[in-house]
Amino acid sequence: MSEISGGQQAVEKDLHGAVIAAIIPDQPARVVTEAAHYANMLGVPLVVVHVDVTRFVTYEDPDGAPHTAPIDINVDAGAEELAEVQKRVAEVLSKQSVEWTTVQLVGDPALAIKHYANKIDAPLIVVGTRKRGFGESLREFFTGSVAARLSHRQHRPLLVVPLGEPIDDEAPIFDEA
Repeated sequence: MSEISGGQQAVEKDLHGAVIAAIIPDQPARVVTEAAHYANMLGVPLVVVHVDVTRFVTYEDPDGAPHTAPIDINVDAGAEELAEVQKRVAEVLSKQSVEWTTVQLVGDPALAIKHYANKIDAPLIVVGTRKRGFGESLREFFTGSVAARLSHRQHRPLLVVPLGEPIDDEAPIFDEA
């Protein structure tokens, strides 16, 4: 494992041209391993991004540094999730020779990833599919699919890594309970 900046937010100029892997806690390792594979093929570092949806950007400094505020003042769930993502990625990439770092973004996942990809001029964004089930379908109905929203709102190639076993063509997509 070679980790850029020890898991702390790296300077964007050092990450110019890096592959982005959007990771959430408890996501199967396949997303980060696929992203690492493409980063190795392209000879660029890997940036693992986690988006804290419990915070939002209040304003940006002239140099582009964002200032954020929590939606709920008593919650700091994003820091815990980032630590979990960093630990999991370190385990998964421990035997790979890819340079990587983690960066936490805030706000709407699709927009945050899009803006960060523009900032570092990422050649590829890698995301995973969501779990199947009624709860996930309801969430996606109200918030939309991050992959679908990214594919319509930016120009970079997007790799959507299927997670879980594929379902039969005739089977219902959603659990019928």
